[in-house]
Amino acid sequence: MSYINPQFRHPCSNTNEIGCTRKDYEGVISTLCAGCGHDSITAAVVQACFELSIKPHTVAKISGIGCSSKTPAYFLSQSHGFNSVHGRMPSIATGANLANRDMIYLGISGDGDTASIGIGQFVHIARRNLNMLYMVENNGCYGLTKGQDSATADVGSAAKGGIPNEFAPVDLVSMALDLGASFVARGFSGDKEQLVPLIKAGLSHKGFAFLDIISPCVTFNNTPGSTKSYAHMREHMEMTGKVDFVPEEAEIKVDYKPGEMTDITLHDGAHIRLNKLGDDYDPQNRRGALAAEEKAKEKGEILTGLLFVDPESHDLHDVLGTTTKHPLRNLDEKTLCPGAKALEAINETSR
Repeated sequence: MSYINPQFRHPCSNTNEIGCTRKDYEGVISTLCAGCGHDSITAAVVQACFELSIKPHTVAKISGIGCSSKTPAYFLSQSHGFNSVHGRMPSIATGANLANRDMIYLGISGDGDTASIGIGQFVHIARRNLNMLYMVENNGCYGLTKGQDSATADVGSAAKGGIPNEFAPVDLVSMALDLGASFVARGFSGDKEQLVPLIKAGLSHKGFAFLDIISPCVTFNNTPGSTKSYAHMREHMEMTGKVDFVPEEAEIKVDYKPGEMTDITLHDGAHIRLNKLGDDYDPQNRRGALAAEEKAKEKGEILTGLLFVDPESHDLHDVLGTTTKHPLRNLDEKTLCPGAKALEAINETSR
């Protein structure tokens, strides 16, 4: 089986403003489990970039380690990519962004990659307001290492081993709001109608855009009561133990109006309750967003949509006062080493 997508293009394929077809934004064939929510996110990224008419070579996609961090291979094959070590994607993104501010930075992470080993780095990239879209594909477990609970797993939910989680989950949305992120949103991988616009908005935002996406793991996180996943394992799986088979299921999709609440029955019989923000919600009120998030938790709901945005945010380059004419990587020696007189003038400001 080949992992490379066929190169055939229909002669009548729709093109965007720069003459690219949707296929120009695809990558290799996914090796994730059939029905994985991450693949739905990949499709949403492809659609968003196509609709924005982004030039693929202007995008830098950066990831850490985990199922989620494999997904950049599945979209934008003509872009730049860097797969970093576990939890360290923010450091790579910061360095690359400071060196070349002209690129579009798209960070892909998971709940383990961000909320556990990488939580310290997440704190600082959010507070520094780095100009990028940071997406967390959140399934509440470590899917790449056989389904251990992640830091976003819900109290009482049981992983594949059957032991209920006893610890309160880390709410990355509330954390991002509290840290000063200038764009905070949450989506669901099965709601493409909402997810594509959120990705487009995040890519277009100047500053740190955080998008938490609930993305069901079809293999490991299959417990009733989980608000982040569904599971469908073959019959007698626990009895055999050594062999696993995940039947392909229809993609879960939802369609409901702003301001309405809906319950979704997952493949394993669990329910997820989504509350889409109404037209009267003010996304420019950070305290209001935090209050709405806490109120939703008390009701057992999960807010989706654009939770907060600061349209006048100042990114890290603005704060540091870096040059706006050229990326730092393009500065020549004369600019970087202006001479003794320039150095003396700088030293005088500190005397």
